[in-house]
Amino acid sequence: MTEPKTGLTYAQAGVDIDAGNALVERIKPAAMRTARPGVIAGLGGFGALFDLRAAGYSDPVLVAATDGVGTKLRIAIDTGEVSGVGIDLVAMCVNDLVCQGAEPLFFLDYFATGKLSVEAAAQVVEGIAEGCARAGCALIGGETAEMPGMYADGDFDLAGFAVGAMERGCDLPAGVAEGDVLLGLASDGVHSNGYSLVRKVVEVAGLSWDAPAPFADGPLGAALLTPTRLYVKPALAAIRAGGVHALAHITGGGLTENLPRVLPEGLGAEIDLSAWEMPPVFRWLAETAGMDEAEVLKTFNAGVGMVLAVAPDRAEALTDLLTGAGETVVRIGRVVPGQGVSYSGRLL
Repeated sequence: MTEPKTGLTYAQAGVDIDAGNALVERIKPAAMRTARPGVIAGLGGFGALFDLRAAGYSDPVLVAATDGVGTKLRIAIDTGEVSGVGIDLVAMCVNDLVCQGAEPLFFLDYFATGKLSVEAAAQVVEGIAEGCARAGCALIGGETAEMPGMYADGDFDLAGFAVGAMERGCDLPAGVAEGDVLLGLASDGVHSNGYSLVRKVVEVAGLSWDAPAPFADGPLGAALLTPTRLYVKPALAAIRAGGVHALAHITGGGLTENLPRVLPEGLGAEIDLSAWEMPPVFRWLAETAGMDEAEVLKTFNAGVGMVLAVAPDRAEALTDLLTGAGETVVRIGRVVPGQGVSYSGRLL
């Protein structure tokens, strides 16, 4: 009699369902602490439910945004310091939403890896929950995909999806006019854009991630992993106070490409580069790479992570409000006739 053949299992193919279940149990407390009015059902179902009326909206318009963290993930993976990229993921989505005048309501994440490490994945999702808590939105669902053969051992990728709302007729930009004051909110470093160049600069400099950072205390890798700043709550407070005509999240493309996105036809921005001091990380990157000022301003945020265009008679009050909310605020320029962004003064 022939022996029966042993059947293959999903685990032998490289997918561990038990690890996935263990991850869900691990992250439930993190997700639960992000609960807010409107959440009906979160983790565990085939979908997540949200009640806009319970969230306080009577005639809402939904706004959606999606983004990732980019090659900053490579540094996180190589250093093993992965908790901060969850905050980055949330920030890249919700900072965009608030530029439309929307309040972020809920967030979903997608985590894909070759072989699931419950500990590493949990740290990432707990970071996502922290970002959601800071932004006031609920983490109500997500997907963990274990895909052997698609990713190298230890590698993973992230995507995020945020949904927000505003009352009909309250969308931004609106009312941008010549003479509007441009208020810049300081960044917390490189945020989550330009990291393919950052990694190339580190390579050219011949440095390792555990080398002392040339521009800050501590290891280079940790310094470059400083999470993206979340501007949601201060920005929403400014919008509700009145006088905000537009917001621009300064991401890939820098001030040069992001500010024109919120300006109407026939209007441009005049920026005084001497109004703020560029953080040391950007100066080090520019000097090491031999970048000129124009390239820095088109690649990085250069120290300004969000810009508000505000009515001139509201600029002082809004500066006080934003400063009181913990932001470093600089009057960086004004809206002028023309197109694009023109610069005066020097950063480098």
